[in-house]
Amino acid sequence: YKIPMGHINRIFISHLHGDHFFGLIGLLSTWHLLRRVQALDIYAPAPLEHILKLQLEASGTELNYPLTFYPLSAEIPQLILDHPQLEVSTLPLIHRVPTTGFLFKEKQPPRRINPQTIQHYGVPFQAIESLRMGADFTEPSGKVIPNAELTLPGPESRSYAYCSDTAYNESLIPLIAGSTVLYHEATFMHDRASSAAEKGHSTSVQAATIASKAKVGRLLLGHFSARYEEMGPLLEEAQSIFKESVIVEDGITYNIQ
Repeated sequence: YKIPMGHINRIFISHLHGDHFFGLIGLLSTWHLLRRVQALDIYAPAPLEHILKLQLEASGTELNYPLTFYPLSAEIPQLILDHPQLEVSTLPLIHRVPTTGFLFKEKQPPRRINPQTIQHYGVPFQAIESLRMGADFTEPSGKVIPNAELTLPGPESRSYAYCSDTAYNESLIPLIAGSTVLYHEATFMHDRASSAAEKGHSTSVQAATIASKAKVGRLLLGHFSARYEEMGPLLEEAQSIFKESVIVEDGITYNIQ
């Protein structure tokens, strides 16, 4: 998908069903063969750490690069990554095995400088960065100029909620409320709602209902049952509840804005 492999430094895995992690050991081994040296962080259910160690030991592989494993709990939401630009939290899901979704939330971008008021108050260049981060400006006389007079609001922070395999789960709503983009599985059409519940999955209508109640900006639908050759009917069901629904396709980039 045209993503340079060397740019991947963190991997997030929702649960331990094969379609979500069987390819991981191959990726780790490929990086090893390519002489990767930069560190890699993996966030995943705790049993995966033992699985990876066993696979590496069985193949006599000692990775060239540092690998740090962060075990996840599917019981309660947790902040698992605090990066200067974003935060990542877990979203407990309802599935046949312990499963977590992920909320990627951009930290509030810096404020924009108002050139007119900056010039009016004679603010020195050295103070610009602190103003962008929200600080007030104090003149040599001791007078404090509020930040709001010197800056303009920055762009709104964006967020992406990823809800992989899960049954209908309204406890997600307050956790993902207002997200810019929501990915939610839609394995079945709504006439198979009982089957979806039994298997720990959702219907297209249920995914759209979560999106509507959480007031997200856009809904990406995926993880469809192989029984469906055409995705149009699933999309129509979802759009009847939440208009801003789209069917995801492998290899396509979706802007979060």
